[in-house]
Amino acid sequence: MNAAAPDPRRWKALILICTAIFVVVLDIAIVNVALPSIGRDLDFAERNLQWVITAYSLTYGGFLLLGGRAADLIGRRVMFMVGLALFGAASLVCGLATSSAMLIVARGVQGLGAAIVTPAALSIISVTFTEGSERNKALGAWGAVGGSGAAAGVLMGGVLTKYLGWEWIFWVNVPVAAIVLALTPFYVRESKRTDIVHDYDVTGAVSVTGGLIVLVYAISQAPEVGWGTFRTIGLIVLAAAALVFFLIWEHRFAERPLMPLGIFRTRLVAAANLSGFLLAGGMFGTFLLLTLYMQQVLRLSVLQTGVAFLATAGTAVVMAGPAQALTTRLGAKPVLVTGMSLLVAGCLWYTQIDPDGSYPVDLLPGFLAVGVGIPFAFIPVTIAALAGVGPDDAGLASGLINTSQQVGGAIGTAVLSTVAFTHADTLLKEGTPPPNAFTDGFRWGFWVAAGIWSAGLLASLIFIRREEVAHPEAVELAAPQS
Repeated sequence: MNAAAPDPRRWKALILICTAIFVVVLDIAIVNVALPSIGRDLDFAERNLQWVITAYSLTYGGFLLLGGRAADLIGRRVMFMVGLALFGAASLVCGLATSSAMLIVARGVQGLGAAIVTPAALSIISVTFTEGSERNKALGAWGAVGGSGAAAGVLMGGVLTKYLGWEWIFWVNVPVAAIVLALTPFYVRESKRTDIVHDYDVTGAVSVTGGLIVLVYAISQAPEVGWGTFRTIGLIVLAAAALVFFLIWEHRFAERPLMPLGIFRTRLVAAANLSGFLLAGGMFGTFLLLTLYMQQVLRLSVLQTGVAFLATAGTAVVMAGPAQALTTRLGAKPVLVTGMSLLVAGCLWYTQIDPDGSYPVDLLPGFLAVGVGIPFAFIPVTIAALAGVGPDDAGLASGLINTSQQVGGAIGTAVLSTVAFTHADTLLKEGTPPPNAFTDGFRWGFWVAAGIWSAGLLASLIFIRREEVAHPEAVELAAPQS
C-alpha cells in the first residue's frame, strides 16, 4: 500500500522511527549491567533476577504478531504512538519501582509496548519508502540503529547506574518517547490495510503468552520448591495445557490465526525458527551470568562491566557489515554455521572461568568470539526464515523469527539461571566459599548454554540447505531484522 507519490517528510519520519527503535533495543541491553544494583536495592532473590529480563522478553515475543496485525488494521501511525506511549509510561514506573514485583510487572508492560512499536515502525518504513534502493537505505538505517542500540546499552547501563542510579536506565526513555510522540503526527503519515477482516486473535496471543509465562515461572521456581512437588508439576501441566490449547485454537478455530501453522510446512521456515530459538536461548542467559560473574566474583564496578561488554557489542557492530556481505556472496548456511561455531567456542571458553580470574584471561577471548558470532548467526538465520516464503507471507515470517528469538531467550534465561543458582546453592550449603560456589554454578550454566548453541549448530547443519537460501530478495528483506 505504498502511496503513489513519495512522502516529502519521509526522511524526517525515518529519524523519528529509528529514534524510537533505538530506545527499545537499548532497553534490552542496558538492563544487564544494572541487575546486581537492582537486586540489592529491591531485595531480589538471586534466582529471580532473571525475571527483570524475562518479563520483558516474554511479553515482547508473545504479543509481537498481535502488535503487527493491530498496526495493519487499526493504523500504523496510531499504533506506533500507542506502543511508544505505553513503553514510556512503563519506563517511568520501572524507575519508580519500590519492590521486585512492581518492577517485574512494569517490565512486562514495557515488553508489550515494544511489541506494538516494533512491527508498526517497520510497517511504516515499508509503506513510506518506495521499493528499491530508497527503501533499502531506510531498512539499512533500521538495522544500523538496532546494532548501535545494543552496543550503546551496555556502556550507558554502566555510566547511568554508577553516576545517577539504576532508575535512570529506565527514566532515560521517558523524554525520548515524549519528544518522538509529539513530533510523530507532523512527520509520519497514517496508513492501514482495508482488505482484511478486523480479527486480532487475542485468544491466541493471550494463551501462548500465558502458557510461556507459567512455564518459565515453573522452571525458575522448581529448585526452591522441588521438581517433584504438586506445585511444580501442576504449573508445568497448566503451561502445557495452555500451549496445546493455543495450537488447537490456531489450527481449528481461529478465523484469522495469529500464527498460521501451515507456514511451518515450509521446512526451511521451521528449521530457521528452530535455529533462531536455540540461538537466542543460549544468548540471553549467558549475558546475565557474565554480568553476575564480573560484578560478584571479579568485583568489577557497574561502569567497568559496561565497558567490558563493549568487546562483544562493539565487535558485533563492526562485523555486521562483513557478515551481510558474506551472506550475500556465499549464501546463508556457511555464514550461519560459522557464527554458531564461534558462539559455541566462546561459551566453552567461559566454562573455564576461575574465582581468582581476570577479565583479559577468563573472558576477553570468549567475548571477542561471541562478538563475531552474533552477527554471523543472527543475520543469516533471519534470511533463512524469510527465504522459504512468498512475498505475501514475508511479514508473518519476519514476526515468527522475532517471536522465536524472544521466547527462546526467555526460556533459555530461566533454564541457565536455574542450573547456575541451584548448583551454587548446593555448594554454599556444603560450606564452599561464595566466590567459588557462584563461579562453579556459572560454569554449569555456561556448559548448558554451550549445549544449546551446539544444538543450534547441528540444526543449521542438518536442516538448512545452502541452495534454499541464496535468494537476493531474501537478503534485502532479512538484513534489517538482524
